[in-house]
Order: sequence, then structure tokens, then C-alpha cells
Amino acid sequence: MKNTTKFLLIPVALACASLAAQAQTAGSILIRAGGTTITPNVSSGDLSPPSLAGTKSSIGSSTRMSGGITYMLDDHIAIDVPVAVPFEHTISGDGAIAGVGKIGSVKALPATLFAQYRFMEANSAFRPYVGAGITYAAFFGARSTSTLTAVSGGTPANPTTLSVDSKWAASMQLGASMSFGGGWFIDANYTYTPLSTRTTLSTGQTLDAKLDPSSFSLTVGMKF
Repeated sequence: MKNTTKFLLIPVALACASLAAQAQTAGSILIRAGGTTITPNVSSGDLSPPSLAGTKSSIGSSTRMSGGITYMLDDHIAIDVPVAVPFEHTISGDGAIAGVGKIGSVKALPATLFAQYRFMEANSAFRPYVGAGITYAAFFGARSTSTLTAVSGGTPANPTTLSVDSKWAASMQLGASMSFGGGWFIDANYTYTPLSTRTTLSTGQTLDAKLDPSSFSLTVGMKF
């Protein structure tokens, strides 16, 4: 009888161990890696004079390797820091100069700190979550093309250059993680950041735009 009881307790113990391995409990550290696509939802102002009336710009999407670190303060509240290699976005003509193609590019590295609330119990395999945080969107490495020089009044001897202002903004997040044993999990999340910035040309002209980027991340991680 004793041997039978011990035999019956083995699968129970294994199940408990499995739940403990996947549980996102207080003090857990979650590390993940994968990819992120950032898509700006641009609403462009007009390039200031002297320029062709209605001269605007658009900014393309960018996909890069990314990841992040999450620390569980308790069974439901977490602090999350996404990480990524710099994104590079193509700047194209729009409005009155739509169709001229690429007029520049800029690199972006959004640094964000999220506070998250994770639903369900700590040992649940599926845990949806919401997050809110603050982002510093750093723009650097801006490059112009000969097309921008032409539309902005520059010359081949004095080509037009550009810079994009870095900005602070709030960010909102919606996501979920799915554990699949051994501490491993898959994480997917969507982030929206209402963000406006200004581009300044070496000619002294400026262009204000709402970027309002949305991003989607898909990663695989491990709980420690």
C-alpha cells in the first residue's frame, strides 16, 4: 500500500514542479529575445518656407532584433524594460512632393520603462497583461539624399542635411505570454506611443509631424 501511495504521488509531484517552473511569481526574472516591427502613423505638417506649398513627408516601417527583461514585483505587477538594436526608418516625400521617393533616413532607439499588470494566476500557462510607461525616443544618424537637396533649395556644392528632435512620450501596451514548460514562454505585445517631433534642415526650414508609432513584438523567453 505504501509503495502504491508513493507511486501515485510521483505524477502529482512532477505536476507541481512543472507549475513552479512556469509560474511568474514575485521575484521572477523573465528574459526574452525575438523581433519588433515599428510602424509610424504619420500626420505630417508642411515644410516651412521657402518651399513648395504642401511639401510633406512620410516615414516607413522598420523591423529589428529585440528583446527585454521583466521583473515580477509580486504575482501580478511587473516592471519591464524592452531592448532592441537601433531601428532605421526611410523618409519619403509626401503631399506636394509625393512620388519623389526617398529624401532621407533616420535611426531611432526608443528607450521605455513599463509598469505592467498581469492577469490570471501566477502559475497560469496563459497570462495576458496591460502596461503603461514612459519612452525616450532618440533619433540620430539622419542622412539626406540629393532629392531633399533639390526640393529644399540646396545645391550640390552645399547639400541639405537634416536632424530629427528626440522626444519624451507616454506609451501604452497590450500583450500576453504563453508558458510551454521548463520555464520557457512565448510573448507577444502591441505598443502605441503618441509622439510628435520636429525635423530641421540645414537650410533653416522645419517640418513638424505626429509620428504616433505602433509596434508589434514577438519573442521567446525564459523565466529565472
